[in-house]
Amino acid sequence: MNNNEQAFRVESDLLGELKVPANAYYGVQTQRAVNNYHISRKRMCDYPDYVVAIAYVKLAAVETNRALGEIDNSICDAMAQACREIIEGKMHGDFVTDMVQGGAGTSVNMNANEVIANRAIEILGHQKGEYQYCSPNDHANCGQSTNDVYPTTIRLTIIRMNKTLTESLAKLIASFRKKGEEFKDAIKMGRTQLQDAVPMTSGQEFNAYANTLQEEILNLNRNAALLHEINMGGTAIGTGLNAAPGFPKICAEKLSELTGMEFVAGEDLVEATPDTGAYVSYSSALKRLAVKLSKICNDLRLMASGPRCGLNEINLPPMAPGSSIMPGKVNPVIPEITNQTCFKVIGNDTTVMIAAEAGQLQLNVMEPIIIECLIEGITWMGNAMDTLRELCIDGITVNRERNLAAVKNSIGIVTALNPYIGYKNSTKIAKEALETGGSVYDLVLEKGILTKEKLDAILAPEHMLSFEEKVK
Repeated sequence: MNNNEQAFRVESDLLGELKVPANAYYGVQTQRAVNNYHISRKRMCDYPDYVVAIAYVKLAAVETNRALGEIDNSICDAMAQACREIIEGKMHGDFVTDMVQGGAGTSVNMNANEVIANRAIEILGHQKGEYQYCSPNDHANCGQSTNDVYPTTIRLTIIRMNKTLTESLAKLIASFRKKGEEFKDAIKMGRTQLQDAVPMTSGQEFNAYANTLQEEILNLNRNAALLHEINMGGTAIGTGLNAAPGFPKICAEKLSELTGMEFVAGEDLVEATPDTGAYVSYSSALKRLAVKLSKICNDLRLMASGPRCGLNEINLPPMAPGSSIMPGKVNPVIPEITNQTCFKVIGNDTTVMIAAEAGQLQLNVMEPIIIECLIEGITWMGNAMDTLRELCIDGITVNRERNLAAVKNSIGIVTALNPYIGYKNSTKIAKEALETGGSVYDLVLEKGILTKEKLDAILAPEHMLSFEEKVK
């Protein structure tokens, strides 16, 4: 036997024999998936939370079968050790199936079954592939089906990833709040419909960004909570065929104990098995965050436009030369990449919606594209928020003098002056300013309507925050 032949072992399944790498913990069904699916070129092992989640689900099933007396304790011990090793980060490289696949996730489930079984076989003192000692189907998949393992894994994955996502979001919010405090006395002109409106502070603007994003932590968590109902023990279509009585409730309890999260078995597993409503809700929450974040980045790019011929209200940290032909040009590349990330998340939400609708009868076979879109969206969004915070928001500065001059030259300040000089005077001043190009600020002083001290007091930052109290 030559070295090339020694590098493989031969396994068989329904379709016949197939070579599998000798050192691989996965087996023949995983190898078929590797041969068949080359769509996303992203594998399970590219997302550690995904691999850890299925190991937790399988461990909960092992302990459920142990409690129900379905599997010998020595085999349970070996499979439980294998699951814990995966949770600790071992053997992740053997989770090799493509994220996008046919079969409603069967290849993902069998990938986990084969890795767990082969590692258990080793622990029991035998060689990989000697499935008479621990079978991927009879033992690792006992009382289970892809149709309950896969959606439960999806749910646990999203819950785990949502925690990391909201942590990144909280850090970004804190960065905006810090800028809100830093710019609390920096006067600028607010705008509606891209037209001058009334004065405000840059601090108010950045605090508003923080507050609108703060709402999204609650919204994401609220929708992630919908994922805590699972269908383990429902097996193929929710009837529980081949699962021992009591499996659903015990497995939900075991998964809760193992993860420190509260899972419950669905009341109607026939309903729960094809139901993708929780994915649609969470995807929508992710999209809502993307819409808000993209709008904020649009604002940042507008406010930093110029620098000489744009708004030039703020300065974004320069991250790269902006042109191959225009010397000195610097582009707002970090808000731009955040915008593009948000577009991807918004598009992924449409895919999730269509895939959820495409379910038929007792199973939704489109769940692989749903989990791919959600994992990708959460990953991209978290990376984008970290990048935006570290390379953009933390380094923003405000052009205070320019912004104050713009306020003084704006027609919009007549709205702030209206309580002090009256609507009629305000209208006259505004009209003259428009016709002559003069400054409202200067015209008020020239006409002796207010003293400079009074006018400056009215336009002081502390009085831009609220007009509930007039300047005396």
